[in-house]
Amino acid sequence: PASVQVALARKSPFVQTRHKVSGFLLANHTSMAELFDRLLTQYDLIKKRNAFLDQYRREPMFAESLDEFDSAREVVANLVEEYRACERPDYVQYGIPQASTASATTEGVDNRYPASSSSSVGGSTTARAY
Repeated sequence: PASVQVALARKSPFVQTRHKVSGFLLANHTSMAELFDRLLTQYDLIKKRNAFLDQYRREPMFAESLDEFDSAREVVANLVEEYRACERPDYVQYGIPQASTASATTEGVDNRYPASSSSSVGGSTTARAY
């Protein structure tokens, strides 16, 4: 998405109530991953050029290192990873360690998700995890 949109209203046109505020909605959906991913890309460019970091190095907290920034980047990267994972049909299994199998020891294989297959039956899609 190009931006995050927020709309404020004093009164709902759909619900008649005597209260001044009728409700609040904060929508959270998987397209937020794109925003956080873009943020990570911009951070990586700034960090690569060491742009704007001198101001932080003058502060006592960052005098020795900028490890706090790297830690925060890792948190956001994990958030993006989880947003991407919740788009998968096997998100219920996300983060649960899988039993050790021959394929689990294979290097470079993402073991957080079990192998799955999809089939289409009568126009609807079903997914099975093995």
